[in-house]
Amino acid sequence: MRRLITFVARISGLGCMRAAVVAALGLSMASNLYAADITVSESSFSCIQDWTKVRNTYIKHADPEKLKEAVRIFKNSVQDKEYPVGTFLQLLPNEAMVKHSRQTFPRTNGWEFFDLDLSAQGTKIKTRGEQTVNFQGVKCFSCHQPAVNYDFVCEKGHGCAPVPLDDQKIAELQAADPRCPKQ
Repeated sequence: MRRLITFVARISGLGCMRAAVVAALGLSMASNLYAADITVSESSFSCIQDWTKVRNTYIKHADPEKLKEAVRIFKNSVQDKEYPVGTFLQLLPNEAMVKHSRQTFPRTNGWEFFDLDLSAQGTKIKTRGEQTVNFQGVKCFSCHQPAVNYDFVCEKGHGCAPVPLDDQKIAELQAADPRCPKQ
């Protein structure tokens, strides 16, 4: 009987040890997901024309391979594919969206929206987050929501309401970015 009690105690101890190891691994994996997120500050934004342009949209990523992937997804309108964490997208110089880990902004699949104040001295972040309002006075995410199959990235044919600016006006606004050196 004594041997049976000792045997059961050892098995219980091993079970607790396994549970602790599994819990630690789970926490480690979760913290790695959050660690993969990025920090965005005013210095993260620069002259829009220094970024990679695809059609009307400018794209930036610090990692050249992830930039290539983001450009591919955008250029080919790839459905059901998430942009790499750290991707910046801008159509207009004073508005941006930045991809974080999904856990950071779960409702928007990781996208954070920005309303920016621009000057020759640089960028000031006026508002940021899931509730940011665009130049039309509408929450950014409400416009991007129909593009769920494109990781909430709007472009013609993605289901989003069109921006009330034609391509020429968009190009004029981009060219007028005060952060860009005058030529």
